[in-house]
Amino acid sequence: MTKAFAHQLKSLKHDLTTDVVFDTSDPGTGKTFVAIKAFERRRKKKTGCALILAPKSLLRSTWAADFKKFAPALKVVVATADVRASTFDQDADAYVTNTDAVKWLAKQPKAFFKRFDTLIVDESSAYKHGTSQRSKAAAKIASYFKYKRAMTGTPNGRSITDVWHQVMLLDGGHRLGRSFFAFRNSVCVPTQVGRNDKAIRWDDKDGAEEAVFGLLSDIVIRHKFEDCVDIPANHRYTMSYELTAKQRKAYDQMEQTQMLWLKGKEPSVIAVNAAVVANKLLQVASGAVYGIAPDPVIVDDGRYKMVLDLVEERKHSLVFFHWKHQRDALAAEAEKRGIEFCIIDGSVNEHERDRLVTAYQAGRYQVMFAHPRSAAHGLTLTRGTTTIWASPTYDLELFEQGSKRQHRMGQTQKTETITVLAPGTIDERVYEILQKKNARMSNLLDLFATL
Repeated sequence: MTKAFAHQLKSLKHDLTTDVVFDTSDPGTGKTFVAIKAFERRRKKKTGCALILAPKSLLRSTWAADFKKFAPALKVVVATADVRASTFDQDADAYVTNTDAVKWLAKQPKAFFKRFDTLIVDESSAYKHGTSQRSKAAAKIASYFKYKRAMTGTPNGRSITDVWHQVMLLDGGHRLGRSFFAFRNSVCVPTQVGRNDKAIRWDDKDGAEEAVFGLLSDIVIRHKFEDCVDIPANHRYTMSYELTAKQRKAYDQMEQTQMLWLKGKEPSVIAVNAAVVANKLLQVASGAVYGIAPDPVIVDDGRYKMVLDLVEERKHSLVFFHWKHQRDALAAEAEKRGIEFCIIDGSVNEHERDRLVTAYQAGRYQVMFAHPRSAAHGLTLTRGTTTIWASPTYDLELFEQGSKRQHRMGQTQKTETITVLAPGTIDERVYEILQKKNARMSNLLDLFATL
């Protein structure tokens, strides 16, 4: 049996003395271990089965593997989309399925859930949008369970309102109310951001985190990574990439006219609103832009030469990209330099991803190029020491999760997280917004850590 750490024993005691748990501990602190051991304890007392909802990338590599390691006497089955119905027909202790399976589960009769009494929601921030079909389906099935555990290290990556539906899954609205709009009105303030009356941005009120903390203190558990695991620190910083003259001209044109002429007399790119303009500016600054034609128009590849310069100076690196053109440009530059690399994105299936992770950990590749939605959660990449964001992201959850793939349990070396920014562009504004979001989330998480 794997020996539990002191903080895990504290979490386990908390789990076994309350029916609902909101675990906001940092990645790498052993949330999965605690969830499995708490269920194992209850299962020995002849309680019902467990249903585990998790990102697709974590079904076998994390949950199935950890059940085998921490609770080998329990039978766990993995219900992927292609064998979902037949898998649930099997006799097992725990059923692991992916996040979007809630839509299928919500269609099942109430009798389907009689075998269950434990629901574990991994990366519960996937259900933060209470109005989405996925979240509505999750709320429906959650009502059938007695013991419920939601797990995320990034509970409010966008706004304090992200917390509402995650908690709703646990207690049916007991603590934060059953109305999202009433909750939003209590913790946010509206700001007019456009001429249209409906162009409203809801900003967190001062003291919002403290108010939510007071309402959730009885169900929240949190452990900070640095308080639980003794590993070298991670250093985060930015590096500047100066736009070429060609890039700057294209960038200024896009910003000033909302159109871009790259070839011919007709504009190659047209932005219809401010949000599209912002996205196109990010693309231009990154080196290419998607316009009317299906393929992107390449503006400059200098940013990727800089990223590969950083890679060449280090033994093993993880580089995150956002668009296909970034992936292709990074791969082309690596090939040109003779650098061994692999790619993980939405086109890579589960088995191939696991093979690539194993090969990376064995030192086979100097760099892994990855899309954050495919690689930010669950992967352990401690062979590497450097995480590079080829361009910034608005998504705090993906940034935080992705930046901790290397800085986690098992790491023995100093690590660094580098974000490449183009000065005088939207890159700086995006990064600034990211840091403000992080400050608000850190405030809430620090409050949770005092419990």
